[in-house]
Parts: sequence; C-alpha cells; structure tokens
Amino acid sequence: MRQIILDTETTGLDPAQGHRIIEVAAVEMINRRLTGNHLHRYVNPDRDIDAGAMQVHGITPEFLQDKPRFGDIAREFVDFIDGAELIIHNAPFDVGFLNMELRLLDMPLLTSCCSGVIDTLAMAKALHPGQRNNLDALCKRYAVDNTARTLHGALLDCELLAAVYLALTRGQESLSIGLETPRSETGRVADRPRPTAVLLPADAEELAAHAALLAAIAKESKGECLWGAETP
Repeated sequence: MRQIILDTETTGLDPAQGHRIIEVAAVEMINRRLTGNHLHRYVNPDRDIDAGAMQVHGITPEFLQDKPRFGDIAREFVDFIDGAELIIHNAPFDVGFLNMELRLLDMPLLTSCCSGVIDTLAMAKALHPGQRNNLDALCKRYAVDNTARTLHGALLDCELLAAVYLALTRGQESLSIGLETPRSETGRVADRPRPTAVLLPADAEELAAHAALLAAIAKESKGECLWGAETP
C-alpha cells in the first residue's frame, strides 16, 4: 500500500481570489512505513503574499524570486503521487489549491492522479468531537514531538502528520499486540489445541453508535467515507 502524506503552503486562503501555492511537499509511506523518499519544492507564485499567511509560514516573496513556477514542477509532482493514496490534514484546502494550479496548466485534476484522499482533520474530528484537532493539538494528544515546528513548513508538517496518522489509525495494525509468541515457545504453542472462535455480534446500541460515527465521517469528508460503502 503506497500512501503519500501531502502538504502545501500558499499566498493566502482562497484560490478563487487568485492566491497560489508557494511550497509543496509529499512524503512517501509504503505499508505504513516511511521510505525516506520525498518531494519538496518551493514555488514562485508571481504575486504578493498576504501578511497573515507570511506570519504563519515565514516565506517571503524575496525568498521565492529565483524559485521555479508551479508549471515547472507540476509533471514531477504528478509523477511522484501517481497511483498513491493521499493523506492530507484539512484536505479540501490543499486539494482546492492543487486543482486550481493543475487547471491553469490544462492538466488532469488531482483525483485522476491518485487512488483517493484521506482527510486526517475529518478523522480527528470524528474521533475527538468538540476538541481542538489542528496539527499541533494532535501532536500533543498523541505524544508526537513537534518542538521544531515554530512556523508552518510543508515538509516538516508532512513528517509530523505521518506520525499523527499512524497514531490515529494504530488500531488497524495493533489488533495482535500482546499476542506475539516468543520464538522459543512457538513449537509448544503449535501443539496446543486451538480454542473455538466465539462470535460476539454487536447489539443495537453498538450498531447505532457505529452508524453515527460513519455518518459524522461522511459529513466531514463530503461523502469520501469508504467504511460505510457496501462491499460485494
């Protein structure tokens, strides 16, 4: 399973107002392990940067003057994410900006380049309703060291988000925690009779709670929730 943790920094908040991407980072993870392979580029937006945005990421127009335009790195970016599942915090924001940049280049939109998008903000809101779920808050909640994050930066934020995502989805890989058998006991355990599996069906209250959680995830992800989809 190839996944790409993705983040952007921009000149402002709204691509419809002409704001542009100025930094993009993508970090590769295969089978829930970071590979060390990543893409990180700064981009000259050919426009001013809002003062509020500059306070968030610290990137100045002067720093970007000699950097490539998005069109110069677009093919490299699309090739890097091709076929992967994207993991993004507040995905509609980044997807909106990336689609705008791709439209300007007459290139296919993001969803045609990847196998799907996971919004970790929607996941966190469903798991922790009524709590702060920005990246800093999640780092604190899941004991992810973010002391190096004095400003937003796409590459560092991707690395932090990778750790947060693994913590958010830890149950998917930890169902056997505590059941591992030491090598020296493997033979003896294999000789023991296996107990009959016991099926404990969910009761009506548990099914209702599960359905409510899926509905909340579907609402936050604007219909991108997959868990409630019927399978053949």
